[in-house]
Amino acid sequence: MISTTERRARILQLVNTNNTVCVKELTQIFHVSEVSIRKDLTDMNKAKLLIRTRGGAMRMPETEYKDYDLSIDTKALDNEREKEGIGKLAASLIKDGETIMLDAGTTTLQIAKNLYRFRELTVVTNSIHIAAEVLKYPKISVIILGGSLRPNSQSAVGPIAESNTKSLYCDKLFLGVDSFSIEDGISTPSVEEASLNKTMISMAKETIAVFDYSKCHKRAFSQICSVKDLDAIVTDKRFPAKMKSEIKAMGVSLHIANLEN
Repeated sequence: MISTTERRARILQLVNTNNTVCVKELTQIFHVSEVSIRKDLTDMNKAKLLIRTRGGAMRMPETEYKDYDLSIDTKALDNEREKEGIGKLAASLIKDGETIMLDAGTTTLQIAKNLYRFRELTVVTNSIHIAAEVLKYPKISVIILGGSLRPNSQSAVGPIAESNTKSLYCDKLFLGVDSFSIEDGISTPSVEEASLNKTMISMAKETIAVFDYSKCHKRAFSQICSVKDLDAIVTDKRFPAKMKSEIKAMGVSLHIANLEN
């Protein structure tokens, strides 16, 4: 029997993929009672993860304001294939001998998983998951930022993390994204995370945002930066066509990952 948290993460994945779900089908998939599923959907509706309907639920509109903070384990279940492709492509933009900064996130974790080919590299990160992944490669130096740990993202934030970041110049910053729009730029539910990300941007020669199509047309509570502050974006082939032309007009490089079958 899977945990309630994992079940809800999978329900979110189903509703985002299929647009709608119904209670009866979910009880068969997860082998739990209708009472449990209804409670899942009600709680997820309150958290603005989906819209509760009679007999089930439907996907939240793409333009809906997003002000929630999912755990990293929940996020990891969403659009896994796209994130893997983005991570591989983003890693190809790195050169041997560089110092790179990897922001906490499930897509930036995929970048870390593609660093095995490098002979010399320094990785700075505020993520416990990413630091543990990079430690597998003996030729890569790892610097983990100290600070207060956020349980949901399992990453360091706060004044200590920001102070440490200000002493480290990096060639490239790979920035994870919760929400993205042309008008509002990149945003996150966490004020502390946004503050640290701004400091990271100030210490990097290049800022590269990495995110899949599902983050588009969304806005969270705290802005990190505007689109014009980015040097490049790495995303997947389902990225909105209209946004592609708008981003290129701003002088921001756009890299589209071709997903493997």
